[in-house]
Amino acid sequence: MYSVFCTNRAEVISLISNNYLDDLKKDILEGMTASQKFIPSKYFYDAYGSNLFEKISSLPEYYLTRTELSILKNSAPSIMEDFPEGDVIELGSGANGKVKILLNEAYKAYEADIRYVPIDVSESSLLKISEELLSMYPLLRVLGIVADFTGYIAKIPSGRNKLFIFFGSTIGNFHEKEGIGFLKNIARSMQSSDRFLLGIDMIKRKEILELAYNDRQGITSEFNKNILNVVNRGLDANFHLDHFKHAAFFNAEKGQIEMYLEADRKTSAEIKDLDLSVEMKKGERILTEISRKFSKGNAEKMIDEAGLKINRWFSDSKGWFSLVEITLLK
Repeated sequence: MYSVFCTNRAEVISLISNNYLDDLKKDILEGMTASQKFIPSKYFYDAYGSNLFEKISSLPEYYLTRTELSILKNSAPSIMEDFPEGDVIELGSGANGKVKILLNEAYKAYEADIRYVPIDVSESSLLKISEELLSMYPLLRVLGIVADFTGYIAKIPSGRNKLFIFFGSTIGNFHEKEGIGFLKNIARSMQSSDRFLLGIDMIKRKEILELAYNDRQGITSEFNKNILNVVNRGLDANFHLDHFKHAAFFNAEKGQIEMYLEADRKTSAEIKDLDLSVEMKKGERILTEISRKFSKGNAEKMIDEAGLKINRWFSDSKGWFSLVEITLLK
């Protein structure tokens, strides 16, 4: 652990160090030797990937961000009405547009004693949002943690009221058992007074879902291919990005979007740091992301199995997206 930014109101610490490369080696070795090749979606978010995702979030086809923002604007007064002090902990923080809605409400209602604790793998993103929020809110304090949030939940500071926030549809990136395990880890970090605000993308028409992951400008395609740049740079590999095309579709049987990099020709890559040669046939795919979509029933089942319960649902008029307020089962 080391500090990358420190003032009297803020500190950004890094917990990545050598663990990141160890994890990358382990994950890519496992993914490239599996019968269905895969790269975990957490490696999308280097600095360039994070910037691309910000662009994706504003695309007309990508309904998720604007729908969630509209829900958040309507529900923020109710969410923040009884949170005068404590830690707002955002997992996988990315851009800060959503948390600003909550902070605006808190500081409009009272002189809140809030510490914002964003956890994100991108150091540059954390520094950017920390500096911006500090300039906007003179009473705010920030503790930024550069880390893969899935592995560092136990490092979250204790001793204050906590509001966990997990925006977007990131819970859908976990397979069913992984998602329940992740929520159980959150539950272990919660006290009876703590709350957890979780974003959930709901089941809807196939064409709406597929358009969100196949934008006309090709930004999602660029975002998808950039994960190979992360592997190339991190493990001294030579994947050829122009040998792959973006593919994303809705698997109705599993209730999830699946995103792949598909070889458009026979291709190969050397991953020097793993002493591994990867051969791929034309049409062979690397799975880079799943995004599960939920009904109310299977969302409630997942949350219940994790030892948590839903207090309130906040949804848009079309029922496309939901924010759920969760507490511990008593």
